[in-house]
Amino acid sequence: MNCISTYPLGPSQAELFSISELVQEFGISARALRFYEEEGLIAPTRDGTKRIYSRRDRARVAWILRGKSVGFSLDEIGEMLNLFDLGDGRATQRIVAAQRCRTRAEALRQQLADLKATITQLSDFADTLERGH
Repeated sequence: MNCISTYPLGPSQAELFSISELVQEFGISARALRFYEEEGLIAPTRDGTKRIYSRRDRARVAWILRGKSVGFSLDEIGEMLNLFDLGDGRATQRIVAAQRCRTRAEALRQQLADLKATITQLSDFADTLERGH
């Protein structure tokens, strides 16, 4: 398993995006975007009550959705997003995210092995019961 983009960003020349544009692009609800804002994961500017999202917000939404799709918590996603601001050309962010993806993949491999063992035990037990032993 790797963390290939589940939510790739399509090319866009736009610098600013409306909530409806991001809702349509990512297939999520406006409520989800507002929640990510409340959690401090994105920071749209305001024009009255209207939210205006930057390219940075758009990229962060893609990261959030990628992370969620592979089982990361919002706290973990937030930690990885904040590494972008270190000013090292995203090097630390990439290294940490890759490491966390590999760790998550290994945990899932172990869960899969445990599930396979449980399935085998259940099948064996069912066979025993059906044979009347």
